[in-house]
Amino acid sequence: MTLLSFFAALALLLACVGIYGVISYTVAQRTREIAVRMALGARRTDVLRLVLTDAIKLILVGVAIGVAAALALTKAMASLLYGVSAADPAIFTSMTLLLIFVSLTACYVPAHRAMRVDPMVALRYE
Repeated sequence: MTLLSFFAALALLLACVGIYGVISYTVAQRTREIAVRMALGARRTDVLRLVLTDAIKLILVGVAIGVAAALALTKAMASLLYGVSAADPAIFTSMTLLLIFVSLTACYVPAHRAMRVDPMVALRYE
């Protein structure tokens, strides 16, 4: 059980790093767009909302696919579980909320970096 817990924590860390990388890449690709928006009067909170809204859409799609796959695979894992039913709603809910929280935390750093973009520097870049 300790080994499974270790691999679960490692998987959570890898998911967090992967989400951070994807969101950082999309923010880097949209730097000019964000700079134009800020030059035209967008507030920093608007930029934060823009980046986090896009990230939340990706997170919710990923969580939905993950929960569906987990429910499908519970029959194969039922023999390995002790003291818990294969489709325990408390476990599924708590893990879903944990993954959403970790994902949003991983998305905050690129979103915060996007808020601090200087429009003049970003527009002069190319």
